[in-house]
Amino acid sequence: LLGSGGLGTTCLDEWQIGILGVSAGFTIFLSGGGKYSLDYLLLPKLSKNKWLVWLTSGELPLSIKQFSKVAISGAVLLFILTLYTNQVFHNGIWGPLHNKSVKPELKISNAKIQEDILTFKVYRIEGADVYGSFLIGITLKDENGKTILQKNGEELARFPLTRIKNDYVAKVAPGKHSLIIPLGSKATLTIRSDVFMDLPKSDYELILTDISGITWKEKITVN
Repeated sequence: LLGSGGLGTTCLDEWQIGILGVSAGFTIFLSGGGKYSLDYLLLPKLSKNKWLVWLTSGELPLSIKQFSKVAISGAVLLFILTLYTNQVFHNGIWGPLHNKSVKPELKISNAKIQEDILTFKVYRIEGADVYGSFLIGITLKDENGKTILQKNGEELARFPLTRIKNDYVAKVAPGKHSLIIPLGSKATLTIRSDVFMDLPKSDYELILTDISGITWKEKITVN
């Protein structure tokens, strides 16, 4: 439940499955799996340790009063977890509803220009896990809005793999008509161009454009 939510793609039905799994797990912890569980077959063969009772199915070493307190405390914690995760993932308790799996979200960091090289790190943090972000534009503009560098979709489709350094298993890679950025991928991109050589000291703006029209921007200062 919490792991999938951290990626930002958890939709409502998956959240319901996660909540049900946690609740069912706590219920089985209290009641035990019964004679049809694997624990029932293995327990007679295992050594009798006090801690083993808390990890397997079976009667807990608690009085009725203690058992009631554990059950009520667990139910309250699960209730809080249910409300908290529903609010974080969907704004289901307060505020406008949202779904983070609808559109991609990129994070740009470590953007810098040195000599004839522009480097920056791009990280896909939101959006559908079965559908990539298709980058069709990388643009660099000066503080007056003048375009210094422009890479379109066809150019990004031929982006050299040697200039993409991926950090994770999900990889940023050129596609047929764009640069594809899957969910959870993180990579450092390197662009070489002579236009960077004589740039005056100033602030510049790096703009990434998705095929959907969404743009992400990052400031670069050349000293």
